[in-house]
Amino acid sequence: MKLTNLRKKGRNLLLASALAVSVTTSSFLLFSPKSAMIKKDFAVAEQQYGQMLKTAKDLSQFPRTTNKDGSVKSTDVWDWTGGFFPGGLWYIYEYTQKPEWKAAATKWTEALEKGQFLTQHHDVGFVMYCSYGNALRFEKDPEKIEKYHKILIQSAESALTRFDPKVGLIKSWNAKKSWDNKTTWLYPVIIDNMMNLEMLCYVSKLTGNPKYKDVAISHALNTMKNHFRPDFSTYHVVDYDANGNVVHQQTNQGYADNSTWSRGQGWAIYGFTMMYRETKDQRFLEAAEKAADFYINHPNLPKDKIPYWDFNVNQAGYQPDWAYDAKKLNYIPRDASAGSLTASALLELSTFSANGPQYFKQAEQMLTSLSGPDYLAKPGTNSGFILKHSVGSLPHNSEVDVPLVYADYYFLEALLRYQKLVK
Repeated sequence: MKLTNLRKKGRNLLLASALAVSVTTSSFLLFSPKSAMIKKDFAVAEQQYGQMLKTAKDLSQFPRTTNKDGSVKSTDVWDWTGGFFPGGLWYIYEYTQKPEWKAAATKWTEALEKGQFLTQHHDVGFVMYCSYGNALRFEKDPEKIEKYHKILIQSAESALTRFDPKVGLIKSWNAKKSWDNKTTWLYPVIIDNMMNLEMLCYVSKLTGNPKYKDVAISHALNTMKNHFRPDFSTYHVVDYDANGNVVHQQTNQGYADNSTWSRGQGWAIYGFTMMYRETKDQRFLEAAEKAADFYINHPNLPKDKIPYWDFNVNQAGYQPDWAYDAKKLNYIPRDASAGSLTASALLELSTFSANGPQYFKQAEQMLTSLSGPDYLAKPGTNSGFILKHSVGSLPHNSEVDVPLVYADYYFLEALLRYQKLVK
């Protein structure tokens, strides 16, 4: 009898010990600095976008940035940024699993339905895939799934209206003048356009028709050939003639034609990483790695890893064609949108590359900076946006040092990618 009691006591002690270890381990995971940062940032996101939902009542107007008076500045469905607000709502739902966020995300996604017919510029992928593409990861209703599939197929068809097989690329903008006032771009392709290819790859998988993915691959290969300089920095705009010959390599939103616009470099890292994921073509992985190496090793990248709006502002050898006045600002603005999308891109790239640990570390440093008080808004401020200090287009004197909805979107995406990798 005594021996039995002793054995029971021993088992109880072992169970208690094991439970203590389990609690300690789970507490560490729950309250580790990495998990705590993610939790804090999504708490801020909930408060900020909760505030935004109270003020954004018009479903035809999609939050983009702020006006000078601090009010929210919105755009309609035909702009390029409409998909980011519903996309951000989907990311908050993904983290919280709260039904109210799914309801809001669904409402704002479905408000973009007309965007499937957007053909006047290249960004139908941004608009429709950041919204409907995310919605399809969570929607369970068969009727809605079928409807969303049809919408994305039409969106891909709209994108293909801007593809000329002779040129081999999707035309980004209609003909427009460059900053030099003597050049007219007839078939301009911008590095940003890499971001619209993910939807085409998705629709090929969805339909079994390779034509969409074939266009994406053609666009990526020609972009790789003509947008990169020898050091794997990027031109913003490459203009082509009717036979696909390069006519001009310039900028529209960067400092100078030969400078490196930081968000454009981020688009390249993200876009070629994504194309490697979709094709497993080693050329795309190498392009992503070299673009990333240029970015993270650049001597003008600040210590906090959040870039200036262009890597070459005020540097010798770079001459703007636009009316740049160095005295107008007593500082060089940072671009948190470039920082957030590059962090997200590097996290995915880290899962494919032999240099993965280095890319992960750089992304982690970027996220840590964005999560700090210099960039993360205090709840109740910043007009409901999550991040401060982004730049839309300084040459256009537009959206300089303000919040931007796509900075928020890629920040939330990066946090979710980070969470999966640190578990």
